Amino acid sequence: MVNNFDPRFSHGCPASTMVSRNEELLPSTQKTILLSAASCPAMSLFSVSSAFSLLPFLLLSSVLASSFTQLEEDQIQRFQKYLQIRTAHPNPDYASAVAFLSSEAQSIGLQTLTLEFARGKSLLLLSWPGSDPSLSSILLNSHIDSVPAEPSKWLHPPFAAVRDAAGRIFARGAQDDKCLAVQYLEALRNLKAASFVPRRSIHVSLVPDEETGGADGAAKFATSQEFRALNVGFVLDEGQASPTDEFRVFYADRSPWSLIVKAVGEPGHGSRMYDNGAMENLMDCVEVVARFRESQFDQVKAGIKAVSEVISVNPVFVKAGTPSPTGFVMNMQPSEAEVGFDVRLPPTVDPDLLRKRIDEEWAPAIRNMTYQLIEKGPIKDIAGRPLATPANESNPWWSVFQQAVIASGGKLARPEILASTTDARFVRQMGIPALGFSPMANTPILLHEHNEFLKDTVFLRGIKVYEHVISALSSFPANSP
Repeated sequence: MVNNFDPRFSHGCPASTMVSRNEELLPSTQKTILLSAASCPAMSLFSVSSAFSLLPFLLLSSVLASSFTQLEEDQIQRFQKYLQIRTAHPNPDYASAVAFLSSEAQSIGLQTLTLEFARGKSLLLLSWPGSDPSLSSILLNSHIDSVPAEPSKWLHPPFAAVRDAAGRIFARGAQDDKCLAVQYLEALRNLKAASFVPRRSIHVSLVPDEETGGADGAAKFATSQEFRALNVGFVLDEGQASPTDEFRVFYADRSPWSLIVKAVGEPGHGSRMYDNGAMENLMDCVEVVARFRESQFDQVKAGIKAVSEVISVNPVFVKAGTPSPTGFVMNMQPSEAEVGFDVRLPPTVDPDLLRKRIDEEWAPAIRNMTYQLIEKGPIKDIAGRPLATPANESNPWWSVFQQAVIASGGKLARPEILASTTDARFVRQMGIPALGFSPMANTPILLHEHNEFLKDTVFLRGIKVYEHVISALSSFPANSP
């Protein structure tokens, strides 16, 4: 919340004599300021003058502070409380987060179940049974954990959830993606208060471990008996902020690969020239990969494809040379060298063709190179289809979702492939349709960055959007999927 006391204008006076930024500034305000000056000798005539000059700003702040209902202020405060729980790696406090979320869910009237697929990594499952349990259910997913933050590089402490005068709530996880968990809960709270009765059961999964790959969270949950018992028909997971007035929606993730290429050759004196030296071969590999990367990037620059629709290949480490106490031995050619690449594949490409390219062009054995390819998850679902959810009229879930967003007053941008990865890929692997959606329009993309924030108005609007979306999806008639 906004701190009502501003030490810049205290002049050594007791806090009780100062004008709060949030108190109502009635016509008697000027008298109040003069009385404050009289009761505090340290408050000079200059201070009074300064206070008068601040009146327009104080009035504006008062208007902003009073523009929300008590219910909305409570919703914002619950969001701040969740943000203040330190769930950043390497030591996320899952226990405190689950305790907080479970308490809020119980206050709403939701069923709660805590699961643990890996020690110390709790997963919270919330449920609102529908009137027709024969229908497939709706699952809303959000991860509890967040990436680390460097406090010295933030305007405000990253776990304080400070809300400034502009309504920006600064905290690690504000966008990625603690906002979703609270928005889900507040939307369900409002629907409960309105006596809404869902036809389909609604479930909320609050999972650990997403930021480190999801292996001990959503991946194990998606293959568990508990998940199968939910009979999930459609999933909503995280998306990203949008700098425009349109909400972004994602129908697929790119699949991550890690490629490590190792080149070997004869070691020798730095003055000698060798064919097929380790460094020479490794440089050949890097040059070939760089040309491929450029061909992909050119399509993005030309506007032919979005960055998430091409194969990205980026070097992330090089390991070579003979170490010395002061660095490296400069007159010795190494016998081996390695380079690592982060590779991301959209579901529209043929992975076999890329494997062939790696084997024949990037790391050919004839050039004394070997490679290790780590594919972090499949590229196709259990039926052999690309890991992508149709975002068109052929998918009835898409139609209901799209109409609900429009009914809420929102606009959807053209559906996208997410450049990175989310937990949604684990349910897509099971053949279940899933969309990535975070209703954050007119908001800079700040996930994993310093000074991550979300405006209070954007947060509150997201609750209303989810009310429409959740009610529409859970009311999907019986003759639908």
